[in-house]
Amino acid sequence: MVEENQKLRCRKILNWFSKKQKENKPSSLSSYEIEDGAEDESDHSRGNLSLQSLEFDPCISIDKLRIFVGTWNVAGRSPVGSLAVDMDEWLNLKNAADIYVLGFQETVPLKTLTVIGAEDPSVATNWNQLIGTTLNNKFNYHQKMESPSSIAGNNLYRVVASKKMVGVLMSVWIREEVMKKYRVSNVRVSSVACGVMGCLGNKGSVAVSMLIEGTSFCFVAAHLASGEKKGDEGRRNHQVAEIFRRSSFARTTTSHHHRYPLTILGHERIFWFGDLNYRLYLKDDFARNLIRKQDWKALQEFDQLQKELEEGGVFEGWKEGNIEFAPTYKYASSPSNLYCGGGLPTRSGGKQRTPAWCDRILWYGKGVEQLQYIRSESKFSDHRPVSALFSTQIEVKSSSNGLMEPENITPTMWQPDHGVSQGDEDGKPTLLSLLDKNVQGC
Repeated sequence: MVEENQKLRCRKILNWFSKKQKENKPSSLSSYEIEDGAEDESDHSRGNLSLQSLEFDPCISIDKLRIFVGTWNVAGRSPVGSLAVDMDEWLNLKNAADIYVLGFQETVPLKTLTVIGAEDPSVATNWNQLIGTTLNNKFNYHQKMESPSSIAGNNLYRVVASKKMVGVLMSVWIREEVMKKYRVSNVRVSSVACGVMGCLGNKGSVAVSMLIEGTSFCFVAAHLASGEKKGDEGRRNHQVAEIFRRSSFARTTTSHHHRYPLTILGHERIFWFGDLNYRLYLKDDFARNLIRKQDWKALQEFDQLQKELEEGGVFEGWKEGNIEFAPTYKYASSPSNLYCGGGLPTRSGGKQRTPAWCDRILWYGKGVEQLQYIRSESKFSDHRPVSALFSTQIEVKSSSNGLMEPENITPTMWQPDHGVSQGDEDGKPTLLSLLDKNVQGC
C-alpha cells in the first residue's frame, strides 16, 4: 500500500512536468497554472522559479493511528486507590489505542483559595501516576490474556504533555512503539482562563499542540460556564470564542514553518472536549420521562449544543458523534444511579438540576473517523466520564525513495527558457530525469 501511494505521488508530479515540457513556453513558473488552480505568487523576477508553489514534497504515504479522547469532571475529588477499577473501565484497554488524550475538570474544588492561589503540582502528579499505572499495568495484563507468550513491559505508554490550570488538567500519553515508528515533535501547550471577570481560571481551557510526522494535531480540554437559565448558552458560546481567540502556541526556532501552527484553528486535526455545560431546552419532568424511555433521539432535539451547531452559533463546521447514552449530569453525590432532583429529597443545599449531556467530545478536520462514542458508569463524581475512539490519518514522508527536497534542487536542474528537458547537452541530469528515476525507484 505504501509503495502504491509513493508511485502515484511520483507519477502525478512527473506527468505534470512532462505536460509543461510539451507546452515549451519560455515563461516563468508564475505564468503556469498549478493543478489545484493556484498560481505562484513569488516576487522573483521573470525566469526565476519558485519551487515552493509546486508543493514539491517527497513521496508521502498515509498511515492511521487510533486516538482515545476522554473527558471527566471529577467534582473536586482526589484520585484514590479504589478509583483504579473505574479508570480501567473508562480507558477500555481491552481495545487499546495508540494515543490517550485525557481531559479532567474540577481536579480541585473551585473555591476562592484554589482559584486565585498558587497551583499545587501534586494534584497533576497524583492523577498522572494513576493514569500511568492503569495504562501500563492493565495494557500488559490485557495483552497477556490475548497472547500468553507476550513479555510484560512491552508497548508501554509515556506521557508527552501534561498541563493543569486550576481545575482543568490535560494529560497526553503515547505508546512507545508509536514514538519509535513516527516522529512526534513541536509539543506545545496553551491555557486560557475565562471564568470570573473573564480572567480567572475557574473556567477556561488547556490546549496541546503537536506534530506527528507531517500532520498537526491540537487537543483542547475545556470547562465552560455553568447554569441552565435562559441565555446561559450565550455565555458558553462567548467563552468558546474567547478560547479560540486567545489560545496561542509559543513560536519556536522551527515554528515559522507552515506545519507548525500558532492557533487552534491552524491545525489539521482538532479535538475539543470537556464539561461544556450545554443543557436541554426542556422542563425537568419531560426530560426525565424521555430518559426513562431511553429515547435519546427525541431528547437530542432539545439539546443546546446540537441547536448551536445546527444554527452556526458555535463550532461551525465541527462534528460530534451520535449520542446513544444517557445524560451524564447531574447525579446524586452518594454512589447511586439516581439523578439529583426530580422531586426526590436531596442533601441540604443540594442543587436541583435537569439532567443534561454536559460532557462532550467534538472534532474538526479531514481524515478523522469516529469509531466509538460512549460513557462509563463510574460513580466517583456527579458526572459520568465520556470517551470517544478515533481512527485518524497521518502523512508519513518516505525517507528512502522520496523525491528531493526543494532546497536541495540546484538551478542547473531547471531550464526555464526552454521548458523542462530530459537532460542537457553535457549529459547532466535535469529535474525531469531525476523525477523519472524516482518513479522507477518507487
